Parts: sequence; C-alpha cells; structure tokens
Amino acid sequence: MEPFKTLETPAIPLALANVDTDQLIPARFMKRPRAEGYGPFLLHDFRRDAGGGPRDNPLDDPRRTGAAVLIARRNFGCGSSREAAVYALRDFGVRCVVAPSFGDIFASNAVKNGVLPARVSEADAEALLASLAVAEGRAVRVDLAAQTVSAGNLVAPFAIDPVWKTQLLNGWDDVDLTMAEQPSIERFRAQDAKARPWAGLVG
Repeated sequence: MEPFKTLETPAIPLALANVDTDQLIPARFMKRPRAEGYGPFLLHDFRRDAGGGPRDNPLDDPRRTGAAVLIARRNFGCGSSREAAVYALRDFGVRCVVAPSFGDIFASNAVKNGVLPARVSEADAEALLASLAVAEGRAVRVDLAAQTVSAGNLVAPFAIDPVWKTQLLNGWDDVDLTMAEQPSIERFRAQDAKARPWAGLVG
C-alpha cells in the first residue's frame, strides 16, 4: 500500500450528509471485476440521470480535475459494509475524505485501502465546503503527520485513530502492522520458552 504523507490537490465539495455505501456504488455495478475499475460508478445515480446523461455535479466539474480530496457532511459511508464503496473512491482517485463523522466499517475499509478518513468538526466541515479556495478549484493541502486540512487561509485540524495514522503513514496493512512488532514478539517467545519449557512439547 502506498504511504500517505501529504496531498495537495483540488477538493470535491459534496455538501451532503448521510451518504451511504449504496449511493457510493449502487449494487448493480458490483458484478463487474474489480480489475476493470469501479471509479466510473462512484455516486453514479447522483452524477447521472435516468437516461444515463450527466447531471450538474461537483465530481465532474472540470475545476476538480485530478482531485484526490472529497469534503462531505456528517455520517459519510453509513449503510451496508460493502468494501466496494471504498474501491470506487480509490479508483476515482480519492485518497482522503474529510467529514465530521463516518460509518465505522467504511472508515476501517478506507484505511485498509489507503484512503484517509479525516474527521473534522461540523463547523470546520461547513467552513471548508464554503471556502473560496475549494469553490475555485484551488489546491487544498492535507497533512497527515500534522493532522490538518488547509484551504486558503483556513486550517482545520482533524482526528484519526493513532493506529490507523501509523498504518497510513507507513503504507502498512494489518499484517505489516503485526510484523512491525516482530522484535517484541521474538522477545516474548524467548521468555515464554524459558518460563514454560514444557509448552513446546505439547501436541
């Protein structure tokens, strides 16, 4: 997994609350192999009308070309546990979602796929959504080590679980996180072998 340090890209302002995983990728598109990419189907029914034509929406705004940050309102990624919702975001190019709160399973899936769920206050989310820098498509900066999102003169702190922060900074999955403790594991095994020499004979 690619380490996450900083991002400087335009941001997609999605001024919606309770965006659920069924909206992020409708179930009918999940029959496709992941290798084909889920990015085109991200928020499909928000971006396309019943006939498949484009709606006016921030994801397809030319000012957001190359955007890797999405800013939304509370409870982003609620609903079902489908990991494909994160696949769609990542395949679209999103590396960070900024919101006041997230669905628990969505946030965990995001980290496992290298997407930062940056939790800001309600007030800061609204300030970012209203920011002239965001509206004009100027680059915002996300700094994971400092835990800040900056847009113009606005600097918003964000919260993240410290274990998730470590994983993202290093590009570690759960196995990598465990292997980082290998010296401690080996010390424990050596101490345990001395304290319980008979344990190795069991079985």
